[in-house]
Amino acid sequence: MTNRPNNRLSSQQKAGLLAELIRDAKLVWRLLKDPRMSPAIKLTVPALAVVYLIWPIDLLPDVLLGLGQLDDLAILLLGVRLFIELCPPGIVQLHRDALNGKLPPGKEQGEIVAFI
Repeated sequence: MTNRPNNRLSSQQKAGLLAELIRDAKLVWRLLKDPRMSPAIKLTVPALAVVYLIWPIDLLPDVLLGLGQLDDLAILLLGVRLFIELCPPGIVQLHRDALNGKLPPGKEQGEIVAFI
């Protein structure tokens, strides 16, 4: 009997991936609502991902049950990652901190506190 590596994800790893996807979705939603974000970034990447999803021509046809939806999912996930990468890192970090409970409410909108 040979020792082959187990390539399957454990339940805990799957839950972690799902939690990360949910966090990224919340982060994208917050970034889309943030008035400090450039309208060009807000419109370009999400719009391209949505256009691909509704475009009748796919990399893998949707008639291939299961496989046809994988390219749609991949484009959606890549769009989310690209959108987050194109956003200013400072704003992204503020929203991540707010989602993780590290900032008091209201601080993520750019409120400045001066210590004198």
